[in-house]
Amino acid sequence: MLGNPILRAPVGDDAQRWNTFHGQRVLVVAARTVTSTVRILESLPALLRGDSRVTVVFAYDPTSAFNDGVLALLNGAGCRVMPWEQLGQVAPDLVLSASENIDVPEGDCPVLVLPHGVGFQKLVPDSRGTGERLSGVVPDALLEAGRAWLAVSHPSQEEQLVAAHPKAAGRVLLAGDACYDDLVASRAWRAAYREALGIAEHQRLVMVSSTWGPTSLLGQVPDLPARLLAELPHDEFRVGAIVHPNVWSAHGTWQLRTTQAPALDAGLLLMPPVHAWRAGLVAADVVIGDHGSVTLYGAALGTPLLLAAFGSDSVPGTAAHRLADLAPRLVLHHGLRQQIEETVRDHSRERYAAVARQAFADPGQALARLRTALYRLLKLPEPGTPPPTARALPLPDAPDVTPPTAWRVATAVAERSGRTCVTVERTPATVLDHAGPGAVPPETADRFVHLAASDAEPDRRLVESASVVVRRAPATAPAEALRWAHAALADLPGSLLAASAVRDSGALVGLRDGRVVEVVATGGDVAPGLLAAVVYGCLRAGHPVAGETVTLRIGAARTEDVTLRLRPAAPATG
Repeated sequence: MLGNPILRAPVGDDAQRWNTFHGQRVLVVAARTVTSTVRILESLPALLRGDSRVTVVFAYDPTSAFNDGVLALLNGAGCRVMPWEQLGQVAPDLVLSASENIDVPEGDCPVLVLPHGVGFQKLVPDSRGTGERLSGVVPDALLEAGRAWLAVSHPSQEEQLVAAHPKAAGRVLLAGDACYDDLVASRAWRAAYREALGIAEHQRLVMVSSTWGPTSLLGQVPDLPARLLAELPHDEFRVGAIVHPNVWSAHGTWQLRTTQAPALDAGLLLMPPVHAWRAGLVAADVVIGDHGSVTLYGAALGTPLLLAAFGSDSVPGTAAHRLADLAPRLVLHHGLRQQIEETVRDHSRERYAAVARQAFADPGQALARLRTALYRLLKLPEPGTPPPTARALPLPDAPDVTPPTAWRVATAVAERSGRTCVTVERTPATVLDHAGPGAVPPETADRFVHLAASDAEPDRRLVESASVVVRRAPATAPAEALRWAHAALADLPGSLLAASAVRDSGALVGLRDGRVVEVVATGGDVAPGLLAAVVYGCLRAGHPVAGETVTLRIGAARTEDVTLRLRPAAPATG
C-alpha cells in the first residue's frame, strides 16, 4: 500500500541484519485516527526517553471513518509505519493504542489502551453495527482473553466501565491524564503563547471549541465563529476555533475552510488540529464550547466558559455531564458580547474545581504511572532515570491568519474633562450579515458609522463603497504618502478620506476637499485605519482638526493620545 509498505527494518523476518539498535522488545502503536495517534505521539517520547531497548513501529489501521490525515501525521513525525496486515508477522511484545476500536491478531501480547479524551463521556456510532456504544471500550474478545488493559484518569471511570461492561473488571489501570498535566504545567507560559499567536495584551481571546458529530457546536451552530466576529469589536477581541480532528478528517480541510470562509476572512484563528490547540486553549480568556473534551479541559484550567451546544450523546454521571449543570448557556438570540463580558465578570477560578476533581485524579502523575505500566507489560525493568513529569507545551508556530481588510467603523465623539474623546469600534465587513438582531447599533447623533477598506481588499465593491480607504503598504515617506492619497481619492470618487502610514509620524490622511491631516499617536504604534477613524469622527462631529490633541479610545481596552495637525493641501513634488 502506498505510504506504508511492508517493513524489513526495524521489524521483519530479517530485521536483525539491518538494525543498529539491538531492541529487546517490540512495541507496536496502533494508528487508526488522528486523534488517537496524536495522543500517543504526545506521551510516548517521554515514556521511552533515552531507552534503546524498545523498538517502536506504528501500524496504520485504515478502517476508521476518520483515517484521513493519519499517514501524513506519522510521516511528518518521522515514524516507521507498517500496514496493519503485517502486525500478525511481527509478534509484538505490546500493542499500544489510544483507539479502542481495533482488531489485533490472535496471540498473547497485551494491549494497553489509553484514552484519547477525558474518560468515557460520550456515546459514539458503533462501526461494527448500526447502534451506539460507549466511547473507550475495547471489543469483548480482548477483555475475555485477558489481554486488554484500559488506562483511566479517575477511579470513577473504572466503576462506570464495569457497570457498563462487567468484563472490564480487573482490567483497568489508574494512570491520570497526561494531556491535562501538560496543560496545567503550561499555564505559566500563557503570556508567551498569546504573543506567539499574535494576541495583544489588551485583547481578549474567545476560543470556540467543537467536538464532532451532529450534536456538536459546529453541527448545531456552524456560523457561530462568524457571528462572534461580527459582534465583538475587532481591536478588543480575537476569536479562535479548536475543531475536533474528526471534523477535519471526515470533511477535509477544504470543506472546513470553505464553511468557515466568512470567519476566516474576518481574522478567525483556526487552530491546527494537531498539538498547537493546547497552547491556544491555555491562551484563551473565554471558552465557548460543547460536550467535547477540550471544553472540559478549559473548564478544569479555570477558564470562563459558555456552552453553545450540549449533545444528548453525553453520558449521564460523567464529569462532562456535570459541567452542563454548572456552566451558563450561550443564548443565541441575545447579544453575544454582553453574555461574554458577564461570564468573565461573574467567573470564579474555582467554579469548576469539583468537575476537575471528578475527571482527573492525582494531577501531575500520569507520565510516571504510564511509564511504570508500560515497562511492566513489556516485562522490562523500568529505567533508572527519574520518572518523567509534565512539561510546558512548546510555543506554537505563527498562525496562518487572514487579517480583515474592510471594516464597519463606528466612532463616538464626546467631550471629557475638557478634551475631545473619540471612541472607535471596528467590525470586519465580511461577517456583518452574521450579526444577530440588534447586535450592531445604528448611527446616532453622536455615533457615526462608515465603511473603511484597505486597498488590499479583494472585493472591489467594498473598496469603491468605502468612505475611508487605507493604504496596505508599510510606513513610507510623507511625500510618497501624499502622492498615494491624492491618487486614491481621484481613483475612488466615493471615498472621503485616504490614509497612509508615515514613518516616525503616525499617518497622513488626505481629505476630499484637498486638506491633509497629519495624525500622530503619542503613546505608540496605532494602525492607520484607527487614526483615520479619529479624523472621520472629528469631521462628522464638527470638531476642528488643526492643532487638536484628542483622546482615542479603542473600545474599552486601550487609550491613546492623538495629535491632529493640518498640512499644506498641495501634494509634495519631491
